[in-house]
Amino acid sequence: MSFKKTATYACNPVTNRGQSTKLSSTRDGNRIVYANGRTVIIRDLDNPTLAYSYAGHIQPVNVARISPSGYYCASADNAGNVRIWDTSFLKTNFPPNDLEPSLPKGEYRPISGKVVDLAWDGESKRIILVGEAREKFGAAIMMDTGGTAGDILGHSKVINAVSIRSQRPFKAVTASDDTTIVFYSGVPYKFEKTIQTHNRFVQDVQFSPNGDLFASVGSDSKVFIYDGKTGDTKHELPSPHKGTIMAGSWSPDSKYLLTSSLDCTVKLWDVEASKAINTWTVGAGVPNQQVGNTWAGSSSDTGIVSLSLGGNLNVFDRRSGDGPVKSLFGSQKAITSAALSSGTFFVGSYDGRITAFDEQGNASRFTEGAGHPSQITGMVSDGEKIHSVGFDDKLREIDPSSKSYTDKTISLDAQPRNLSVLPSGVTLIISETAVKVLDGSGKEVSKLALKYKATSISASPDGKVVAVGGEDNIVHLYDWTGSELKESAKLEKSLAAIGALAFSPDGSWLAVGNNTGKIFVFDAKTRALQTDRWGAHSARITSLAWNEDLKHCVSGSLDTHVYVWDVTAPAKRIAIKEAGPGGVNVVAWLGPKTVASGGADGCVRTWDVTFP
Repeated sequence: MSFKKTATYACNPVTNRGQSTKLSSTRDGNRIVYANGRTVIIRDLDNPTLAYSYAGHIQPVNVARISPSGYYCASADNAGNVRIWDTSFLKTNFPPNDLEPSLPKGEYRPISGKVVDLAWDGESKRIILVGEAREKFGAAIMMDTGGTAGDILGHSKVINAVSIRSQRPFKAVTASDDTTIVFYSGVPYKFEKTIQTHNRFVQDVQFSPNGDLFASVGSDSKVFIYDGKTGDTKHELPSPHKGTIMAGSWSPDSKYLLTSSLDCTVKLWDVEASKAINTWTVGAGVPNQQVGNTWAGSSSDTGIVSLSLGGNLNVFDRRSGDGPVKSLFGSQKAITSAALSSGTFFVGSYDGRITAFDEQGNASRFTEGAGHPSQITGMVSDGEKIHSVGFDDKLREIDPSSKSYTDKTISLDAQPRNLSVLPSGVTLIISETAVKVLDGSGKEVSKLALKYKATSISASPDGKVVAVGGEDNIVHLYDWTGSELKESAKLEKSLAAIGALAFSPDGSWLAVGNNTGKIFVFDAKTRALQTDRWGAHSARITSLAWNEDLKHCVSGSLDTHVYVWDVTAPAKRIAIKEAGPGGVNVVAWLGPKTVASGGADGCVRTWDVTFP
């Protein structure tokens, strides 16, 4: 038995209100680079199935940038650590097949606080890092040794951005909350002068690719253009945005400047003519505030990307003035639940958002209807609708065809942990101490008080038997009479709390996973133990799913691994190691030989498996 990764549907960048989010890109290939939590994402703009995630950091990452040579990426985190790692696969094999991050070429801690931004020089030999620290706000280092390459001085507050001129003579600029820009000459980089053009926070500075100019943007809604060799101010762009400008990026030919603002607009400037040639409005309201941008690829017409506070990556074409030509969606937080309906894979996340991936791999986030404002704890499909529960103590309904919430919302009297549905349309919801049964209209049919703390629930396909797992290490089996649940048996083989349950599609098998990583399979009719040899996991089993062939079961665990098991040959398994950095929370069969997984890093991955 073997496997092959077929797709990675990337998470979207993490955003914070009032803060710029750093995006970067590659000139070779239409790809963007950004961070989400401890993960760095390299994502193809044209093909949603092509993405690479790097999970080498142990602290949240704030910025990642590919070197001009394309062979290395530098990423930096909240603790001041910068890692230099290999990206040569960008030229030959994107994305690479290996799951584990390669050993870094270098790992350094040049400042003792949060790194906000970094920049490579044109020779891919030196890096300047800036941010928040106790002793200093920035450092210049050699990428291969970590040794000093100059002094980043002249600011009195946190530095928000840095850029380095790619051509000799090397120059560098930094932008700070102290409202100043500092201009450096190098190498080694030394303070040359302070530039005082803005009267509020300076959010971003960027040199043009040809090095002739650099631009600055700030909270005063102003854009200034400077000479790249001397740092002298050339001019201010007229009639800029009406809100804070969070980011600026140059076109590959250095003719155009892209700016993104909290006024929900993105502007494209002809720098030589000193005028805006395109103004795109991206919706309205706080979620559509623009907090970051980049210009990917080598074309000056395409590859324009701006990030909304709500997490959407908006892609523009210079030749189109009608708004984004497309938007890229994905989870911003950990995936906590999932459901499959009519070929579409729905995943719910820690922040209450739901993303739907269709058979072509395209993702569309729900934008209509009232959704969950906080973590989604359970999702299930009844064949026509998807039902979800969350920490808002609500049961909500989703229409898969329109990919939106319906008006059906049921308030619950306790925080739900998970749910299941019966063929009759009955919904069963477990809280810590009860099982609540609702009919198709949402009316309570019955409520069963529990003497143990419930953790998981699964109903047999015929709707006659309901299994509830508990912290008492027991799986409690109940018969559904049509009006109430009556306990009929207990499965007491587990020595730890139950983590996940799953009936096979024909109801003949019941898989039980516990908090130590052990999986048991029972004959659902006789209650006899079929096997207890599925013990490769080393942490809590979070999800189980049976294949339609009734033989194979897939499991996901907090140990980051996914295993595919064969009930007829318990000793055989397909081991997909490190399938989800931080832990796997959901698994599902998208087809007879295709497995999907999602978890703590917010990415969805698919795997083709081969049975003997």
